[in-house]
Amino acid sequence: MSIHVTRMMQAMLLPRYGSSELLQLAETPRPVPEEGCALVRVYAAGVHPIDWQIPQGMFKESQPVTFPFIPGIEVAGVVEEVGAGVTSELLGQEVLGQVAHGGYAEYVSVPASALARKPQTLSFLEAAAFPFGAVTAWRALFDIAGVTAGQQVLIQGATSGMGLFAVQLAKWKGARVIGTAPARYHEFVRSLGAELVVDSTTIPAERMDLVVLGPGATMSSALAALRDGGMLMSNAALRPEERAQAQARGIRAVTSRGTTTVPLDQLVQLAEEGFLRAPVGKAFALREAAQSHAYAQSGQGFGRFALRVVEKIP
Repeated sequence: MSIHVTRMMQAMLLPRYGSSELLQLAETPRPVPEEGCALVRVYAAGVHPIDWQIPQGMFKESQPVTFPFIPGIEVAGVVEEVGAGVTSELLGQEVLGQVAHGGYAEYVSVPASALARKPQTLSFLEAAAFPFGAVTAWRALFDIAGVTAGQQVLIQGATSGMGLFAVQLAKWKGARVIGTAPARYHEFVRSLGAELVVDSTTIPAERMDLVVLGPGATMSSALAALRDGGMLMSNAALRPEERAQAQARGIRAVTSRGTTTVPLDQLVQLAEEGFLRAPVGKAFALREAAQSHAYAQSGQGFGRFALRVVEKIP
């Protein structure tokens, strides 16, 4: 008679809705990879706004969760097991990818199709902070806005999140990129590929083909920077008077939400070739998840933020 032993792992568990302060490091059963999935030993996890928005209950009507809940949608690590239908060639491979949740843990089961090989150009911390922002920036710039070489693109809030990837991808495409950032981070944004960096209150002299509205910027400044017939990308709703102004000038207002045509492997290839990087401005230990959320929401720092799930990452 065989005895089934449940293997355990450490994870950040949320017992109920409230805030990130409720997250606790505790033991919980290790997932078993289902068909089409791989079990990843997580070395690092990206920190993303949804990781604190879910604890706050922002999506409890549209996307209710089961407790105890493990946040985390971006991971990097090593494949330790594979489920049925997944090639054994993945075993031992260094990977990165996106998950629905569960990244703030020592192990997570990930659909093999959602994984990509970790490029040598990215550390595990950088790889964990890569997938969501890079994919979202590609969708915003190319699937939705159709950015082409020679266009004028203004990325507002270019120091973090999707913005820092948008600067790099627009530059790679051959657009002229202007970024906004606090003065102390101008050099950082220039290093990403921006030709010009200005403060968020400054409206560039040239009129833009596309403005990506970001943190710290106002809708009025974004509209003022656009040429007639340009495109405004914002996930925030326009007020009636702003919508009227946009329509009068032939400006299209769109959001970055939707599906993406680019496979993660293609973005990883750009990182391998040196066109994309994922600078991590600050890293935290797994047990410091709540502190990482507070830091990210404070508007401090630059780059992406990540959690060290393995204290000594190889």
